[in-house]
Amino acid sequence: MTAAAKTADQGSSRSSAASTQASASDSGRKPWKKKSPVEVFVGQIERLREDVAKKEEELKQAKRQLQKLEEARKVLESA
Repeated sequence: MTAAAKTADQGSSRSSAASTQASASDSGRKPWKKKSPVEVFVGQIERLREDVAKKEEELKQAKRQLQKLEEARKVLESA
């Protein structure tokens, strides 16, 4: 490739990036804000807490289902 072709390719990618940014701002999205390392860390903790709470609820449901099935097994074995 020649130097002229390389610069032409770079120029076209820049213009498409600029049009992408313009369309993103037109869509009503909030502007991107860089987070500090502390904010990233706190966000990870919050997501992990939510995940743990969700999994604890799933565990409770599974334990209830297991208990019902074991009671049904006892009824069937006694008959």
